[in-house]
Amino acid sequence: MSRRKLQDRLKLKEVETVHGEQFNNLLRYVFQVTNRDLQTFGWENREIAQSKLPILKHADVIGWFDGEKLISQIAVYPFQVNIYGRIYDMGGLTGVGTYPEYANLGLMNRLMLHALSKMRNRKQSISYLYPYSIPYYRRKGWEIISDKISFEVPDTQLPKLKNVPGNVERVTIEHPDIKKIYEQVALLHHGAMLRNELAWEEYLRWDLDDMTVAIYYDSNDLPMGYLLYWVAEEIFHMKEMVYINEEARTGLWNFVSAHFSMITLVKGDIYKDEPLSFMLDDGDIKETIAPYYMARIVDVTLFIEQYPFQCLEKESKLIFNLHDPMLEWNQGTFTLTVDTSGKGYLKEGGLMPSITIDISTLTTMLMGYKRPTYLARIGRIQSGDNSIHLLEQLINREHPYFSDYF
Repeated sequence: MSRRKLQDRLKLKEVETVHGEQFNNLLRYVFQVTNRDLQTFGWENREIAQSKLPILKHADVIGWFDGEKLISQIAVYPFQVNIYGRIYDMGGLTGVGTYPEYANLGLMNRLMLHALSKMRNRKQSISYLYPYSIPYYRRKGWEIISDKISFEVPDTQLPKLKNVPGNVERVTIEHPDIKKIYEQVALLHHGAMLRNELAWEEYLRWDLDDMTVAIYYDSNDLPMGYLLYWVAEEIFHMKEMVYINEEARTGLWNFVSAHFSMITLVKGDIYKDEPLSFMLDDGDIKETIAPYYMARIVDVTLFIEQYPFQCLEKESKLIFNLHDPMLEWNQGTFTLTVDTSGKGYLKEGGLMPSITIDISTLTTMLMGYKRPTYLARIGRIQSGDNSIHLLEQLINREHPYFSDYF
């Protein structure tokens, strides 16, 4: 059969709960999840279809069907993120996959365009995703906005115990103080996910059953930080340490160090631009930095309307040419005006643009992952020095924090 005839018979439609088994089979094939993998994580009696059922119930899932067979799919989670203290509706892209015999038909490109259009209609002006191929998603307009620093600390280099007024309690993962702490921390960190029930379920989906939680309480019995961890084969695995203040961070590390006689190594990840080595007495440890999540602005006009620029003494104006490889509403010349309160206004059109930029570069710049001066130096922005200087003044200096996975 010719590829043209094959394309003609494919239908685009919503993926519903009745397609759960096919959804499961496609995910397992594309991401190469084997029965052995499921057993390793204690999932031998639970299929991905069962675990991913919230996607089909609560997310927007669309796919291509060849007759009744699901052959390509994409899902969008309804999430929210904190961007410089403003709460944005975010479309979390996941479950992306196509069977190889249907590759190179442009199916995923059309699915993405459909998904992005629906995000725009739902006022989700930004989208996050975990990239299985950074070059692929860059071509679609996404760009890196956060890093993950993985570390290994030998038992002999653990922090020495320090006096703190509070104490640590070990609790189960269902303890309500965990979500209370995270909510406060997310509101303090630019880029962070505001975890709803679906986000929490995704975050903990593949964890071992023996996950333990330690909560730090201050002298007033207020929960100020927690640590998700497990210990196996003399290794202390830290899934997540979040804390509201330095006292809680110290208290939680005291708890880790108290395992000195039980372990030989501590392994974990940091999702901020703060290497652990500087905080240790003996900082000669192994740390590995890698790109983590990517994002793309879905609707540039709506994104700018919500975005908090820095306050300057007088109104600022920039005219720029914007390129987007997929979305026509993000294409063309735009005029950005920022008043003295930091409120931005964007309108189409403008004479003599002083900046040329694409949507992926604009995303990583406004998210604070890379600065305008750096992006101009490496050729990602074409602009004069005056415009770059103004952008440096207008954009906050805070590196994004994102610790979730979906």
